[in-house]
Amino acid sequence: MAKYKMLFLVSLLIGIASLHAQDPAIQKRVNDLLKQMTLEEKIGQLNQYSGKAVTGPASNQKTNLQEEIRNGWVGSMLNVKGVKDTKEVQALAMQSRLKIPLLFGLDVIHGYETIAPIPLAEAASWDLDAIKASAQLAAKEAAAKGIHWTFAPMVDIARDPRWGRIMEGAGEDPYWGSLIATARVKGFQGEQLGDTLSIMACAKHFAAYGAAIAGRDYNPVDMSEVELWQTYLPPFKAAAEAGVATFMNSFNTLNGIPATGNDYLQRTILKGKWNYKGFVVSDWNSIGEMLNWGYAKDTADAALKAIVAGSDMDMEGRNYRRKLVQLVKDNKVAIKLVDDAVKRILYKKFELGLFDDPNRFSNEAREERVINDRANRLVVRDMARKSIVLLKNASLPGQEDGLLPLSINTKTIAIIGPAAKAKRDMAGSWTVNTDSTTFVSFYEGFAARYDNSKLLYAKGGTVNASSEAEIQEAVATAGKADIVLLAVGETWDMSGESKSRADIHLPGDQEKLFSALQQTGKPIIVVIMAGRPLIFNSIADKANSIVYTWWLGSEAGNAIADVLLGDYNPAGKLPSTFPRSMGQIPLFYNHLNTGRPYTGTKENPKNKLYLSAYIDEDNTPRYAFGYGLSYTKFAYSDLKLSKTSINNKDSIVVTFKLTNTGKYAGEEVAQLYLRDEVASIVRPVKELKDFAKVKLGAGESREIRFTINKEKLSFYNKQLEWVTEPGMFQLMVGTASDNIKLKSSFELIK
Repeated sequence: MAKYKMLFLVSLLIGIASLHAQDPAIQKRVNDLLKQMTLEEKIGQLNQYSGKAVTGPASNQKTNLQEEIRNGWVGSMLNVKGVKDTKEVQALAMQSRLKIPLLFGLDVIHGYETIAPIPLAEAASWDLDAIKASAQLAAKEAAAKGIHWTFAPMVDIARDPRWGRIMEGAGEDPYWGSLIATARVKGFQGEQLGDTLSIMACAKHFAAYGAAIAGRDYNPVDMSEVELWQTYLPPFKAAAEAGVATFMNSFNTLNGIPATGNDYLQRTILKGKWNYKGFVVSDWNSIGEMLNWGYAKDTADAALKAIVAGSDMDMEGRNYRRKLVQLVKDNKVAIKLVDDAVKRILYKKFELGLFDDPNRFSNEAREERVINDRANRLVVRDMARKSIVLLKNASLPGQEDGLLPLSINTKTIAIIGPAAKAKRDMAGSWTVNTDSTTFVSFYEGFAARYDNSKLLYAKGGTVNASSEAEIQEAVATAGKADIVLLAVGETWDMSGESKSRADIHLPGDQEKLFSALQQTGKPIIVVIMAGRPLIFNSIADKANSIVYTWWLGSEAGNAIADVLLGDYNPAGKLPSTFPRSMGQIPLFYNHLNTGRPYTGTKENPKNKLYLSAYIDEDNTPRYAFGYGLSYTKFAYSDLKLSKTSINNKDSIVVTFKLTNTGKYAGEEVAQLYLRDEVASIVRPVKELKDFAKVKLGAGESREIRFTINKEKLSFYNKQLEWVTEPGMFQLMVGTASDNIKLKSSFELIK
């Protein structure tokens, strides 16, 4: 894990130019080919179409698209998958004059055939090695199916859980999001492009899509330059420095300019300041959508503004195909802009080795071997266990330990709830394989461990509604059991693209079902399966134990059983803040202070008048960023700083002792936060700057070490300069952003 943090920091220091050095031999091949291309063939490389029309039933659209490919007027296809189809479509490209191969792209977001947890769940693992391994598996399976390119990772910072696409990213923190961006890029792409076990990655959505107003998909974004650079750009910068092959621009506007037509984002920042050498693809018809925004008067104007702004490839918009040739002929678009875009795309095709063998990724024997490798399920099961977050684990009266882990000797277990036997929902949104028979349900995970005579079941209704009869059946079933496992959450189509929700309370009558079950007096363990942070106050207050499992993929049921039965001690920590109520949104830990801060809490309220507080709700979240429990306990002690003042050339070594004081071996994610007390612009109340995931046996202690240097003290000032400023810093070490165990301070001097 530490190697990814080191890679991220080293890449910042080395400088971007060296990280994007290109192979002169490939550059020569690109330039030689470019000289042979007609204007129409050049612009053909800038077009990407969806492959359903190519491989589906005979139609005029299919015939026309096949003809375009034969003419060399298509550069890439998406949604063509499998060795048979990719070979068939690539053969059409080989009939073109210059025989330029196609790129095959697909939304491989968290797995191809074997489905891993959704990305937000993986972010809860705080395990960069596991996250990289998950991306590697997805790439291996996709590559075996003839795919060259995935539209992942999504690295948007998201602070509003109403936004459905929060499930695709790493949560709310730019530091953690940057590390995950690096890990996922390295996982997808391997050591170098061209390896047939890896695929090209795509950092999306550039930029600031996660800040869509009101959490509503495709909505505008309006923010300060400082906020853009400080919070939303760092994960993209990290992806670029990790060598990500491509970028995708976003559907939103940024301060009034559609991202697809935004030259500041694509030319000034990405291809200018960051010296990025890969290519930029539009999101689905986002070039054409500039007409809807009122930014382009017609498709020709949209094509002009997109190519000038730096959007290299048009995904499913056909704007370049229909308008760009004439725009160049009319001298409205400089040919050098077209040539630059074409060269970026051709370079990647050469780098993948497609000119040497257009079908090198499409091998039937490899497809069969990789897809049927039983070890693939072990990778996603490990990732799933690490993604689970224990939110609550109260003890029963007369007992010292929490209700979890369950004993295998428990006499009778009632498994209740609309999510208990769900399979398709375990895949979540954005999955290639939706064959529900391959997924392990929550119930099946327990049925594999317990004799069926010990398990009782009642559905208790659906996610959306429960009848009185269904609730009463569930209550009767619970009454026959020693313990109740209640499985609730969202269905797979409640979170994801175009799945914004105005109300993120646990949907339907699921809390009503819980309340009815609670009246039985039986101990209740609630398992919540969802694609975003939800609000579930009644359950939070009254359940004995709560486990947040997100959507865990192919091995969901087995992974949940592993955790609940103690085969794996949960160590997940939340990558996103969970609010108490809708009115608190957006809510995030690294907020700015106010001139009238309110320091009270729900547990220790204070006078709120004329302070920055709600009169009808607490300021604090239900569960904070970085929060997560274990079956064991950890103590923090002996904080030491190697020095109390440093300059920009120096560093401080922070050490403390972490001790497992409980009965079980377990992992703790110790988190380092800093606060810049006084600066030229207002700084956050705290910022994550490092962490360590440490496994300790019962009673074991270990010294943990963090290093603080100039990079961790830097920020973007109002001139957008990456600077440090002399002054005092607070240092905080803890188990969550709101549970600081150790504190100190130091000074940065000139």
